[in-house]
Amino acid sequence: MNRNIIPLLVMAALPLLSGPVHASSDDAWKQLAADVEAKCKTAAVAIENPAASVDPFGTSHYGLALVTGKPKGAKGLVAQICVYDKQKKTVEIGSELDPKKLGLAPAR
Repeated sequence: MNRNIIPLLVMAALPLLSGPVHASSDDAWKQLAADVEAKCKTAAVAIENPAASVDPFGTSHYGLALVTGKPKGAKGLVAQICVYDKQKKTVEIGSELDPKKLGLAPAR
């Protein structure tokens, strides 16, 4: 076999040897968003009936949500940022943020 052809054959075979690339399905993104929403609502212990607005994709490592609602035992509206670790499937929730500074309308 001609030695000059061996590198060409190797280069031609490389794409066939690499594993297939799979894009995340719509169902997988929906499941991630549902998990982020459920865990963030559970973590928002200072909010009565919390609502979570989930970033549909988050970052490469984290799911993100803004949790809002009426603070327990008080009037008004509060917001908290929730971060979901995609690998560990755990959440951390930030402290209460002033909804007026976020441009959110006060609860009536």
